[in-house]
Amino acid sequence: MSSIAQSVEGNDDQPEDEDVDGVAIGKKHKLGHLRIDTQGNVTFKRLPTTQLVEALQLGIQYTVGGLQAKAAHDVLYQDFLTVEIIHFPKEGTKTTPAHRFNDFTIRSYAPVAFRHFRELFNIRPDEFLYSICKPLRELKNPGASGSLFYLTSDDEFILKTVQKKEADFLKCLLPGYYMNVTQNPRTLLPKFFGLYCYQGDNKNIRITVMNNLIPSYLHMHEKYDLKGSTYKRRANSEERRKESPTWKDLDFMERHPDGLLLDTETFNALAKTVQRDCRVR
Repeated sequence: MSSIAQSVEGNDDQPEDEDVDGVAIGKKHKLGHLRIDTQGNVTFKRLPTTQLVEALQLGIQYTVGGLQAKAAHDVLYQDFLTVEIIHFPKEGTKTTPAHRFNDFTIRSYAPVAFRHFRELFNIRPDEFLYSICKPLRELKNPGASGSLFYLTSDDEFILKTVQKKEADFLKCLLPGYYMNVTQNPRTLLPKFFGLYCYQGDNKNIRITVMNNLIPSYLHMHEKYDLKGSTYKRRANSEERRKESPTWKDLDFMERHPDGLLLDTETFNALAKTVQRDCRVR
């Protein structure tokens, strides 16, 4: 299995100012690796996000499209360990197109396994590529991670940057995840459809593709970010002032002291699914 090179990071400058949402033209904002300058230009690890997105779309189009020419087979353990490495020189090659950025590389982790996941959830390769390769909409991240979130224009998929340790954890989880989603189609775990790494300009940026659980048109009366912990798990005053705040664990306990009431059949089915999902490791 090919190893991932360590990220090369420079010293980070402190932000000059922040506002409630962290996005205000005329102010400089920093959250994790995410930065927004005074002109509203967004970078991640000092790489323009427009460049990251276009490079990623090009890489996904190449690796997913290339899989269609390969005969499908039952998923083997080695498929979880495979890393496909595609180099994209600026001037192009016989198999890759020329582009306007510096040379970069896309690593596609366990491509055959993820193809199986997409097939399992009835996602055709052409539909997947059609969604991913159209213009993406950047979502505001209410958390403190500084991750980038993108939503496809058809509301089907979310692309999210993840840390190296998160990507490594997902790779280790894949065999157990495969067994669970195969035997438990009612799983409540996120549906992962791809894991990639952009390498270029001395940067390593890892991105996962997953299902979008809640369509944009659906109006949410309340929304919560629940982690099963009460330590510092309360929405701050800035979040509470928002029109549609994201509440946390302590807020849920205060606003719903009796919890959520479900009928017996629904409760039993939910409890069984959660128990099976918790065994994935």
